[in-house]
Amino acid sequence: MKKILKLLALVVVIAFLYFGFTTYPKLDLISGFSAKSVASGHFLDRRPLDLIQKTDNDIKMIDLASNSIDEAGKFVTSNVYGLKERKAIYREGLGATLINDDFDVSKPYLLPKRSKSKPLPFPYGNIDPVDTLFSNVDYSKLKKAVDDSFDKNGAKTKRTRAVVVLYKNKLIAEKYDTGFTKDSKILGWSMTKSITSSAFGVLAKQGKIDIYKPAPIAEWKNDDRKNITINDLLHMNSGLEWEENYSTICDATKMLFEAEDMGKVQMDKPAQFKPNTHWNYSSGTTNLLSRILKNQFKTQQEYLDFWYSAVIDKIGMNSMIVEQDMSGTFVGSSYAWATARDWSKFGLLYLHKGNWNGEQILDENWVKYTSTPTNTSEGKYGAQFWLNAGGKFPDVPRDMYYCSGYQGQMVAIIPSLDMVIVRMGLKEADQGFDFNGFLKGIIESVKNK
Repeated sequence: MKKILKLLALVVVIAFLYFGFTTYPKLDLISGFSAKSVASGHFLDRRPLDLIQKTDNDIKMIDLASNSIDEAGKFVTSNVYGLKERKAIYREGLGATLINDDFDVSKPYLLPKRSKSKPLPFPYGNIDPVDTLFSNVDYSKLKKAVDDSFDKNGAKTKRTRAVVVLYKNKLIAEKYDTGFTKDSKILGWSMTKSITSSAFGVLAKQGKIDIYKPAPIAEWKNDDRKNITINDLLHMNSGLEWEENYSTICDATKMLFEAEDMGKVQMDKPAQFKPNTHWNYSSGTTNLLSRILKNQFKTQQEYLDFWYSAVIDKIGMNSMIVEQDMSGTFVGSSYAWATARDWSKFGLLYLHKGNWNGEQILDENWVKYTSTPTNTSEGKYGAQFWLNAGGKFPDVPRDMYYCSGYQGQMVAIIPSLDMVIVRMGLKEADQGFDFNGFLKGIIESVKNK
């Protein structure tokens, strides 16, 4: 009996040590992810806690967190087995922010000034569109392609939440999963990077920034980083050190769930390669771009307003909220929430080469720039947009370029077909969702292409 008890004690000790070695260092990130996810999902989109835990937080390790919502205080606390409690606060107009113990919640804060779109039918406004039938669209085939992208009978293999298809400026298909509607705000994750790029595009059109000059960062002036341009940063081609691996503790996860000033994390990294010689995907780079953008304005209010007045509200994406880090900088890498319809408006802006219902928001050359492969990316990346130039999706036109986000968010822009396709969900291609087949099915429903 004593031997059995000793053996059990040894097993417990080994299990405890294994937990401490493998899991404990991740607890900050687990509870941080969970608190931020619950706060945004609940207060921005009014999702119940149970739905968030079963869907948004249904991720290995993240599902270990226990979450509590304070409705009156508008905050969420999360912990793992009572350890490493984290807190995310919600502020109307700013969304949710993951904070640390030193954050002063009583400190006054500024809100971006917003404007409403004109009372026009979607997509140029928010009034429901009048049905339009195209003789060259096989609607039965289109419906099947869209329906096939959703799970049936409670399965969790595809996990699509929303699909919107625009063809020749008209809504030809739209579908939502149970619990979601055309008014549901959905996190775009890294599709936010394309929003950030667009803000630079407007500044460039206004002649207020030259992306080919060295990045205006004083800390880089006396070392190897002094030659890095904004263009290099937009192309993910800066040569700066960065690790982006969401399955482990890395630069990206520590930035998103621990850093007060997310842009500073990449800014402080050393150069590993010469600029424009080594492509490396980095969310830190995009948050550094957001920080650079912030420094182009004299006041915080001007910075907050610009994102919305220049792009977001300008094209009627009135549902969109871009959330901030603790320093008041937009998390340009990851934290834009909007309806699927509003995400499709963003695609339409690029489909029409920066023109929005007659007004040139972005220069045509900027759109060409963002959709042209950057050096060393093997045809897969432009300026904060992904490309199909290298044939990643073999049954999709090579001119397709797209916004892409964690868990399979996509805004696909296909100029040769005059089409925008939006898919929001919880599964990526390497997790079982067939993006090539999904896009192919929709494309093939349009005849005489």
